[in-house]
Order: sequence, then structure tokens, then C-alpha cells
Amino acid sequence: MAAIVFFALLAIVLYLTAATALARPLLSGGQPLNRSALVLAGSAVAIHAGTLLSVHRGSLDLHFFSALSLVACVVSALTLVVNIWRPVAALGVIVFPLTALLLGLDTFAAPITSPLPMEWQIKLHVTVALLAFSVLSIAAALAILLAVQERALRHRQFGPWLRALPPLTLTETLLFRLIGAGFLLLTLTLLTGVLFVDNLFGQHLIHKTVLSIIAWLVFGTLLYGRWRHGWRGRSAVNLTLVGMGVLLLAFFGTKAVLELILHRTP
Repeated sequence: MAAIVFFALLAIVLYLTAATALARPLLSGGQPLNRSALVLAGSAVAIHAGTLLSVHRGSLDLHFFSALSLVACVVSALTLVVNIWRPVAALGVIVFPLTALLLGLDTFAAPITSPLPMEWQIKLHVTVALLAFSVLSIAAALAILLAVQERALRHRQFGPWLRALPPLTLTETLLFRLIGAGFLLLTLTLLTGVLFVDNLFGQHLIHKTVLSIIAWLVFGTLLYGRWRHGWRGRSAVNLTLVGMGVLLLAFFGTKAVLELILHRTP
């Protein structure tokens, strides 16, 4: 247990150090992406993943705090991939401290839990759902960044941090590519749920199912509006955040009520 706490603390320190290293150029207007910060963040993700595997013996633990930590680890890993493909340093400034917080909560505040047994079909469904939520989480973070950029440009606030960010059009293009990928994964999540989950509209799944379908409709509407009417800017940001808010309620809102308030096992 002491070793797990040590490695969790090490990952937290690395996440926060990476975020600080990424934030410094944004404040000074220097090099927009600190490669050493990505190495630190990559080390943090590897240690985080190893800690999760060690604690839960390689199984998927979907209890509230464990699931939050797992999602945060995946989101951080995908943030690294996005930054290698299309550097957006500010994305890591948002994601890595939040991941450090969720890892800390899982390590120091969460009760000890054990993974529930799952068939391979359910593991597939959960894995696809995890990827969908993670990709759309990054899209939501980008939407926030896009809103900040647009507001700064509208008010002519040309600070060094703004010059260090990617051009607005590139941020928007990346946003819609992530939404498209997340929408596809969310579609697969709903399909695998229909195919593999017994009693899909059962007692603990009805709210999650309905909210997931609503989120799917929101993101689908946004993609259609982008394709058919060229939606962008504030409309894209607002719909992205609405869809992500609904999806957050679907994935973790119902889980929080069941586990933290009603004290029921999902």
C-alpha cells in the first residue's frame, strides 16, 4: 500500500510539474509547446496507469472514484496524442491538474473497492464508452479554449498567452474532428449497450441510457449543423458544452447518486 501511495504522489507531482512547464510559455509568449513537459506528462500517465493496474489487479473498477481516475488517465493520454499531432499546450494546462486532483481523490479519499466481475462483451462496451467520454472531454476543453480565444480577439486583448496559442481556425478544426470521433464512439457505445447489456432499461440504467441518447442527439445536431449550415464559434462552443454536460450526468451523475448518496452498488 505504501508503494502505491508513493507512486500516486509521484504521478501527481509529475502532472502538476508538466502543467506548470506548459503554462510558463503561455504567460511569457515564448515557445508554444514545451517538449520536456510532454515527457513529464507521459511519465505521469505511465505511472498513473501502472498504479491503477496494480490497485485493481488489471481489472476494470467502475466504482465512482476509481472510474473518475481511470477516465482522467485516459484523457491525459489522449491529450498527449493530440499535442503530438497538433500542439495545443493550453490543453495540458487544463487537463493535467484536473487529472492530478482526481488521482489524489481516488488514492487518499475514496473507500477501498473491488472490481465487479464482467463478461468480455460488457468490458468491450465499457471500453468503448470510456474512449467516447474521454475524446468528448478533450473536445469540451478545446471548446472552452476556443471561447476564451474568441472573447480575447473580440475585445482586442492581445496578450502573450494569446500569441502562443494555435490560430483560431486550427483550434476549431481540431474541435470538430474530436467531436466527430467522439460521436462515432458514442454511437458504438449505444449499439454495444443494446447488443450486450441485459435489461438495458433496468433500475440502474434507465437514467444513464436516456441521458446518453440526449447527448448523442446534441452532438449529432452539432455535426449536422456544421456540415449543412457551417455552424461555428459560439454556437459550436455552447452545444459542445451542453452535450458534454449531459454526458457527464449520464456517466457520473447517476453513479454519484447511487454510490455516494444512496450507498448502492452499481
